[in-house]
Amino acid sequence: MREYSPAQELFHNIPYIGMTVLGAIVLGVAPGGSIWGIIAGIAFLIYGLAGTLWIMVFVCPYCGYWDTKACPCGYGRIAAKFRKKKPIECFSEKFKKHIPVIVPLWLIPVLVGVPFVIRSFSWTLLGLLVVFAIEAFVILPVASTKHGCKECPQRDTCPWMKKKSKNAA
Repeated sequence: MREYSPAQELFHNIPYIGMTVLGAIVLGVAPGGSIWGIIAGIAFLIYGLAGTLWIMVFVCPYCGYWDTKACPCGYGRIAAKFRKKKPIECFSEKFKKHIPVIVPLWLIPVLVGVPFVIRSFSWTLLGLLVVFAIEAFVILPVASTKHGCKECPQRDTCPWMKKKSKNAA
């Protein structure tokens, strides 16, 4: 089983971090840089962090990488500080149940940003939305599927990878 260094773990987290930061910037810029936009951006960052912790607490204990250096993103070692190991056989069920908690991170910036672009056009906001969309809907899924998920011992029972395998067939 391959082990990852802290630098490699950080590398695997860059797409998620990038999406979260870009989403916060979109929310901060969308209403013209108002205080409400800044508050929304900060709230989005907190939500991104809370979503990560949620996954660590409610999904990672069921993963084969729990409490090992073999977790590409390092969540497994952090999760061990919060929860005891749980049955690996429940991973798919827990993944399906808890992943929806973070799905709004992909949607909120688009749902907030697009109406602002339509109402009061801004090249800056449009550019940020395009970059966010590329990051969230192309780079992050490709990076996850081609790197972190590729070597995961849970890939055969993971709903995300099963879906990808069916689409590729």
